[in-house]
Amino acid sequence: MQISGAHALVTGANRGLGRHFATQLLERGAARVYATARRPELVDLPGVEVLQLDITDPTSVTAAAAAAPDVNLVVNNAGVATGADLLTGDLDLLRQELDTHLWGTLSVIRAFAPQLAGGAILNVLSALSWFATPGAGGYAVAKAAEWNLTNAVRLELAGQGTQVTGLHLGAADTDMMAGHDVPKADPAVIVRAALDGLEEGRWEVLADDAAHMVKAALALDPEKFYAPS
Repeated sequence: MQISGAHALVTGANRGLGRHFATQLLERGAARVYATARRPELVDLPGVEVLQLDITDPTSVTAAAAAAPDVNLVVNNAGVATGADLLTGDLDLLRQELDTHLWGTLSVIRAFAPQLAGGAILNVLSALSWFATPGAGGYAVAKAAEWNLTNAVRLELAGQGTQVTGLHLGAADTDMMAGHDVPKADPAVIVRAALDGLEEGRWEVLADDAAHMVKAALALDPEKFYAPS
């Protein structure tokens, strides 16, 4: 996938990683960048075309696909982190996590897939696709589902030549992570690594040390992985 000349659509482009994706796509020569958000009035980037898109609303997804029929690169970045645990958390919040990361992402892919022959999809995943931690049970389950969604649609879209890349990271210094006292990567660096990997045709991009560490630990006995340090 060559970004120069591409017509790209970024979900959740009003802040965080999504804003950086829209900015860097323009800097790399994308011919058109559709910056989407549930509240489009919050998108203030020069040079983009702003669209309203709530990925959990099928009507909104259909309208966005109709409004952007030239898109050949979709960046599925929109996300939510409710902090809900599985046993004690509000079930509506847990459903919101899955509705966003699994069903919402799939809805966008299904809507745009017919026009992505020879194009690409970049799904923003997480190191939490591969492990769980207290306070992020719902998020981890949703991201694990989105990870295998990414693998599955890659196989289903291979026949039409659509590249599907998954981005994994630990934590980036964005509004979503503002209340967490953990090491955080520069979001601009994360997005740069993601777009580099996209242009290299990589299936998976591990954008920081946390993602590399967790991926490498998947072969370990889980008792060792989750043992107190």
